[in-house]
Amino acid sequence: MRSHSHSPKEFQCHYPQRPADSAYCSLEQRRLIISIVITGLTMVLEIIGGIWSGSLALLSDAGHMFSHLFALGVSYFAILLACRPATEEQSFGFYRAEILAALANGITLIIIVVWILYEAWERLQHPAMVSGTHMFIIATIGLIVNAITALLLRDASHHDLNIRGAFIHVLGDLGSSVGVVIAALLIWWTGWAAIDPIVSAMIALVILWWSGKVLWDAVRILLQSMPRHLTHDAIRRAIMDEVPEVHDVHHIHVWELTSHMYVMTAHAEVDDMPLSSVAAIRERVQTVLADRFCITHADIQFETVDRGS
Repeated sequence: MRSHSHSPKEFQCHYPQRPADSAYCSLEQRRLIISIVITGLTMVLEIIGGIWSGSLALLSDAGHMFSHLFALGVSYFAILLACRPATEEQSFGFYRAEILAALANGITLIIIVVWILYEAWERLQHPAMVSGTHMFIIATIGLIVNAITALLLRDASHHDLNIRGAFIHVLGDLGSSVGVVIAALLIWWTGWAAIDPIVSAMIALVILWWSGKVLWDAVRILLQSMPRHLTHDAIRRAIMDEVPEVHDVHHIHVWELTSHMYVMTAHAEVDDMPLSSVAAIRERVQTVLADRFCITHADIQFETVDRGS
């Protein structure tokens, strides 16, 4: 006999947030626009400051800030798309555009990383003069801007998964800014210019890790791979345990439409019964999928099974 006890959820499920109204859209867009503007201005300032002071670490941090500027831009773009209704041609909406943008961003970041590492190696072989004072001033401004951006996004990150991702990236940029400030102080106090390319290489490796993760996730989604936290067996067992009228589940296909937005098709075997009864079973199956696995769009095709006389 199958057990029908309610087991714990497979993982912590966070539903993709949908804008409830225009007020929601306006509020989150304003926060992101402010964050994008001040982050973009600071990135330009770091590029100018890096050239002015001769600091490769500042230029590397500008590259790191670019990665998070893009993350903020993607979050803003996602909200704009989420506020648009689905069309006949785009029946799922426009969410997958975020993945195409992430793929392009990951490739761009890898090119930036290669350049930073090459320049860091050249600087170690042929040390260049770095102005610790100028580097410290620009790096401190960058640190302050990252702190302000984090404060702007902190409250929204508690209830919006999209904003939470951008908030995490800003925290990472905040950490790299601290590293550049420390490097500037060391150059200022000791004159040890080699710390500049060393810190820039460390920042480049952080960018490489993040861009590699972005690329891998984007490729997996575009290839419609099975989400990492799900297995066919877990889904099959959950449905059969929670909905005993379902005797078997097969032909299971699950993929991500965009980040954290899961779609599923499957065949389910039930006894021969009226169509109205099947509709009630389908609703229960979809509830299990949403509660246990965050699969909020499931197309279940029902089949009858001949169990003999």
